Formats: sequence, C-alpha cells, structure tokens
Amino acid sequence: MKKALYLVALSLLFSACGSTTQSTTKTTQQTADPSVYANTITQAELKTMLYTYASDEFEGRDTGKPGQKMAVDYIRDYYIKDGVPAAKKDGNYFQNVPLQVLGKPDVAINVNGEAFTYIDDLISVGAGNTQTITANEIVYVGFGFENETYSSYDGLDVKNKVVVIKSGEPKNADGTYLITGTTETSEWSEYRTQFAKKRDIAKEKGAKAVLFYYPEVYKMAALRYGNPSGRMTLDVDTNEMYYFIINTDLAKSLVSDIETNNTAKIVSTKMTLEFTNNSEKIMSENVAAVIKGSEKPDEYIVISAHLDHEGVKDGEIYNGADDDGSGTVAVLEIAQAFAKAKADGFGPKRSVVFLNVTAEEKGLLGSSYYTDHDPIFPLANTVANLNIDMIGRLDPKREKKNRDYIYLIGSDKLSSELHAISETMNSKFMNIDLDYTFNAENDPNRFYYRSDHYNFAKNNIPCIFYFNGTHDDYHKPGDTPDKIEYDLLENRARLVFYTAWELANRDARIIVDRSAK
Repeated sequence: MKKALYLVALSLLFSACGSTTQSTTKTTQQTADPSVYANTITQAELKTMLYTYASDEFEGRDTGKPGQKMAVDYIRDYYIKDGVPAAKKDGNYFQNVPLQVLGKPDVAINVNGEAFTYIDDLISVGAGNTQTITANEIVYVGFGFENETYSSYDGLDVKNKVVVIKSGEPKNADGTYLITGTTETSEWSEYRTQFAKKRDIAKEKGAKAVLFYYPEVYKMAALRYGNPSGRMTLDVDTNEMYYFIINTDLAKSLVSDIETNNTAKIVSTKMTLEFTNNSEKIMSENVAAVIKGSEKPDEYIVISAHLDHEGVKDGEIYNGADDDGSGTVAVLEIAQAFAKAKADGFGPKRSVVFLNVTAEEKGLLGSSYYTDHDPIFPLANTVANLNIDMIGRLDPKREKKNRDYIYLIGSDKLSSELHAISETMNSKFMNIDLDYTFNAENDPNRFYYRSDHYNFAKNNIPCIFYFNGTHDDYHKPGDTPDKIEYDLLENRARLVFYTAWELANRDARIIVDRSAK
C-alpha cells in the first residue's frame, strides 16, 4: 500500500512538473520580444546579398532568361540554408508559371462583307488560341460597367457572345456623372482601371470576345500592342477571352450610333474574326517558402517581393538593385528572422509565407498566377499580404526631406484594423515617417494597381505595399547596389517584420471592413 501511495505521489509530482513546464513555455512565448529577431535583419547582410543578387552575373533577371533562373536558385538556396521549408507539399520551392511571349498575331475581321485590317482597325491586347469566331449578332453594352446600384448588363446574356464596349461612364441629365454624382469622373474613366475592369466584368459573364471602342488611346495602343516585341501573358485558360481595342470605323460598322447611344442592345450583324496565335511558350518560376504556425497553421500571412527585372537592353544590364532586389533580400532576411524565432521556440501562431514572384515587370504575372490560377494556400485563409517593392532608396521629388520614411499604399483600403496595426508597430518599434501620399484615391500614378499586392487586394485580402518612390535610375541601368541606402533598407525591412509578427501572433484575425476596388 505504501509503495502504491508512493508511486501515485510520484506520478502526481511529475505531472505537476510537466504542467509547470508547459505553462512556463506558453508564458515565455506570449512575452517573446520580437526586437531580438528584428535585430538579426542587418544592413551588412542585406548589402552582401544585394551585391550578389543585383550583380552583372544575374544579367538583370529578365523573366525566363538565364539570369532569372540564377535568381530563383539563389533564393531557394537561401531558404534551404536557413531551414525555411518549401511551401509546396512536394518539397519543391518552385511554382512553375507558364507564360507566352507574344508574337504579332494574324488577325482578320469581316463585318457584313466589309474587311477590316489589323493595326489600322483593331489591336489585340491579349492572347488566345488560334480560332475563327463567327457571329450573327453582337451585344452592345454601352459603357460596360457594373457596381452595387447599376449594371450595363441588366437583362443581357453575353455568354459566348461578341461584346462591344465604349470608353467612359454615363452622365445624369444635369451633366454630372452617374457614379460620383459630381462633375468629377470616377475610376471607370481612368485609363488603366477601365481598361482592366471592363474587360474583367465581361470575362466573368462569359463573353467570347470583347471589342473595346476607346478612340482616345487607339493610336497609343497601336504603337504599344501592334508589335508585341517580347510582351508576355500567362499561358493558361484555354477558354481565354479575346480582347481587342477597335477604331472608329470598325466601331460604327458594328454599332452605327455608338458615339451617341449609351444604351445596351443586341445588334444583328454578320461578323467573322480569324485569329492566329504566333506566341512562344516559356516557363518561369515563383519561389515560395513557409514557416508553419503553431496554433493556427491554416491561416496565412504572405510576405512578397518580385524577383525579376528588365534584363539586358542594347547591351546594357539593368541590375534592378532597388527594383526589386531590395525587396527580395528584405524578404530573405525577414524569413531568416522568423526561422531563428522558431528555432528558439517562438514560432508564429499563424503560418508565414515568403513568396518571391516572377514576371512583375511583365504585368504582375507571377502573382496573378498565384492568386488567380494556382494558390498554394487558400485565398480564403490568407489573412494579409505585405508586399515589398523598392525600399532601398530615396525619392528626390518628395517634399519632406527627412531620410527615414517609407511610402505605404493600401493599408486602409480593405481593413482599418491592418492600418492601425501598422501604425502601432511603427510607433512602438521604428518611428519611421509613414508617408501616405500615393495612397490617395486620386493619385495620378495609380501605384496601388501597379505592384503584386493588387492581385491579393482584388481578392479582398488586406495588403500593404511598401515603396520608397521612384528616382532617376528607375527602370534604367543605373539602378545598382552602390546607390542603395542600406541603413534605410534595414529599417524598412524591420518594420515589415514587426508588422508581420503582430499579424501572425495576435489572437484574432484582422477584419475586412471595406470592399475591394
């Protein structure tokens, strides 16, 4: 009996010790000091990496070229060295991104017996399979826009139809614009936005082809798209919608009153469109690694930067040290910091994904492939995206002349909570001047739509775009590692780390309380 009692007491003692140990560990994790790991992000390491990554040896990291292949190997090897596992289940760090290098297509269109010619009358601004489209009617949808209160598509079925859209937006009888209610236009009149959003709405509704009447930009479009000269698109979706900009003669042959009529209608016509794709298929790669969360492993914080740049032009190497070598090495250092924290027993509660995307310079294609075609982790479980694109230099045009700043774009667009967390982490740890100049809705640069975070934002995922602004070497051979402000690169990378740390370790997932635009 005494022996039995002794064994019971001993068992309880060990049980109590185990509970105490677990409790102590949990308390320690809750009070872990993130600055210990932020301080491992150093300008010395960033400089060493960037002098390699943006060296002439990498030949400007042009998408699909040998220098870009060297870049993805460098990134993968860095993750392996620091013990950061691959994001894909098969252990491969590379996510293949299929692309097409566009060649000039052969296009012929005939409307009611009248032939129109490529470049003079229409320009292809997308890729599609070689095909002949015939139609006995087209669907004219006026301005072709849709929001919460109005749709140009009301009562119309455009599935597998040829759709004609015109540029601009409707006005009220008093001359004000329907969308804004003022004399100011909305984003639906802005070039880049309407070009993309009107296309996307038609595609969502199943249109076979879109002919976009946009006379204000036709000459520019003919110069840009008439000879693709290496322009790329994703090589996905065999049912890809055909997308053309058309000139006035072709537009009026399809919809005779298109200049004055904004009302949607079905138009009887006989149209034949022959399209021959002369593109070259290539393969590029995103690189993705992950540190799994300890408590909420199925919720993800994505930290991204694009790995590509402009390559070699006219014999000159475009090194892309700031754009976006600075973001790439920052992501690698942030990954190392999280890996060290995990090794010390302070791994993140949520999973943190490190995503280096390709073909940003070709039209955000690598991130588009990840979000729209092959997300490694479900977008519904993706809490936020912190996107780093150019954080190593100064903007000479910035009115305030203090050095220690960073432009933040998008932090409040979808989640007021994300914005508040960003501000709090900065004031607590870094005190960088957070500049929201380019976050304004009426920013003429439209930077919010011009980096990889936008492919997450359009899927209602809160994001922050970290950006130092442009400079005289932007997209020029002079963007070299010797011009980087490494102390600022360190500060800015640490700010991203602190924000990611809080997002990954806070109890509640941040709330999306605003709509994507």
